[in-house]
Amino acid sequence: MSNADKVILSCALTGAVTTKKHCPAIPYTPVEIAEEARRAYEAGAAIVHIHARNDDGSPTWSRDTFAAIQREVKARCPVLINWSTGGAGPMTSRVDHLSLRPAIAALNMGSMNYAKWSESKKTFAFQFVFANSFDDILGFAKAMKEHNAKPEMECFDTGHVNSHGVLASLGLIEKPYHFSFIMGVLGGIPATARHLAFQADQVPAGSRWKVIGISRDQWPLAMAALSLGGDVRVGLEDNFYLPNGEMASSNGDLVAEAAKMVGLAGRHVATLEEVKQILWPAGNGNF
Repeated sequence: MSNADKVILSCALTGAVTTKKHCPAIPYTPVEIAEEARRAYEAGAAIVHIHARNDDGSPTWSRDTFAAIQREVKARCPVLINWSTGGAGPMTSRVDHLSLRPAIAALNMGSMNYAKWSESKKTFAFQFVFANSFDDILGFAKAMKEHNAKPEMECFDTGHVNSHGVLASLGLIEKPYHFSFIMGVLGGIPATARHLAFQADQVPAGSRWKVIGISRDQWPLAMAALSLGGDVRVGLEDNFYLPNGEMASSNGDLVAEAAKMVGLAGRHVATLEEVKQILWPAGNGNF
């Protein structure tokens, strides 16, 4: 079986914004996050994307909290850990936890207006400028290289994809490159199969890419990605709902549905060992 037939399933466990009021299954504490990591892994996810939270659900960049999450996850399953570095706060705070040497770290690849529109109220539920200057992008990439974390280049719009060339020319990323296409955020690229195909056409040959569909766009975009040869991320950070419209009771439920789609597309869920070989063919990852 070729690597093109294998699908890497990732799961974003908690995010930094949504709360248990939005979805009771959102995990806060290190133990809750680790239990969700286990459920996702047992359902087929090889990678879990993690934000840290305080016990009350508020976001934190505390290295100690990330360390506690890492210990709890590793005690339960061998899943690959992908730390977030995105969001608010000074850059130094957002890279301190990379010294824990996760396998992967998320690297935001550009700036954009970021908003949620309330159609019923005809106003923005929230809006802000999601600023990621080239200086910051390079700074994050250097910290990831220092700690041997593979950058997952998160692209919210069309221009973000080709910025990888700067990182490559400076030796800050190594092949195979690893891209994520976040789709469905107001201010970023629309969540359509046609736009996904355009993004996929921009990545260098031999790269791995996956789609991150926001809210109910997650499932049609997952099917589109599978037909185009890409990978898939699901999880409560991005979407609470199963394909039938019911609210998920865990991240594992979402991963299980994604695994079913992989089979329907005639492809196969990559095992943990296969993912290691695909993303780190030289065997030099943090695992």
